[in-house]
Amino acid sequence: MGQKRIQLICRGRVQGVYFRASARREARQNGLSGWVKNRSDGSVELIVEGEEDAVKDFLQWAQTGPSTARVDKVETKWRSYTGEFSGFRIAGN
Repeated sequence: MGQKRIQLICRGRVQGVYFRASARREARQNGLSGWVKNRSDGSVELIVEGEEDAVKDFLQWAQTGPSTARVDKVETKWRSYTGEFSGFRIAGN
């Protein structure tokens, strides 16, 4: 299907609930690369790259997040794949 890149901003109760660590685990299990970070407005931002089906599965996961989170909204922007990441990491704020 090809390589895809997506930018997500997840809003709701998404900080302090292991969202970033869960996102990293989910991404790595699906062979995805990119990063996740907390934003100063209380949301979590992610850049995810990989096979289209895996990226779509990750997007589905992000709609709910880990069981400790409450995701109210996910802003989604599809971007051009760059291949710039070698893995998936938790980025600084």
